[in-house]
Amino acid sequence: MKITWLGHSAFRLETGHAKILIDPFFTGNPGFAGQDAKDAANGITHILLTHGHGDHVGDTVKLAAETGATVLANADLAAWLGSKGVQKLEMGNTGGTVGFDGFSVTFTNALHSSAQITEDGVSHALGNANGLMLHFEDGPSVYHMGDTDIFSDMGLINELHEPDVGLVPIGDRFTMGGAVAALACQRFFKFRHAIPCHYGSFPIVDQTADKFVSGMDGSQTRVDVPKVGQVLTF
Repeated sequence: MKITWLGHSAFRLETGHAKILIDPFFTGNPGFAGQDAKDAANGITHILLTHGHGDHVGDTVKLAAETGATVLANADLAAWLGSKGVQKLEMGNTGGTVGFDGFSVTFTNALHSSAQITEDGVSHALGNANGLMLHFEDGPSVYHMGDTDIFSDMGLINELHEPDVGLVPIGDRFTMGGAVAALACQRFFKFRHAIPCHYGSFPIVDQTADKFVSGMDGSQTRVDVPKVGQVLTF
């Protein structure tokens, strides 16, 4: 498996069966600056969304039209994307699992909000925020936490799914900060690898992963802090 951090919470995952984008926020993402959106989206088969905020839905509508990728989102967000012209949609909701060729995705809980404000200034609720638990036939299991604070039921997520790789929001302000994210990983999970995200993009979130790295000191988990666009192989 190859995992590429694309800035903020966006990731590209590649396995023998699929090329997946998670939360593909490219346009307007300072953390993606200097990267090539066409390269990031090359050959994608699936787009997976944790929730409905613009910095996570990102370029989904455009990318789905250009690539024909299947988009997975919670039921409310999927319906909204359908109204925007997305053709290939799969929907689910918290606790549900959706199977694809070679992998499955389970919607987990996340403590966050999820909405879009349209041009007329009206806020539209787009379901609950989620994390996404990915199980692959030919690779490690990957848990994208989405945007969230720490919560004790993370222990149940670990018990049910035993994720190998954690994609962990650490930027504070809108998610847990690095120290709390490290506590979540150490107390509730047994990740082989943890990759921090949701930092370094906007000025009001933490700019480095230092607090997370420090908080993970002594853990059995390997912390990988890639540069944007760097490919990690598992």
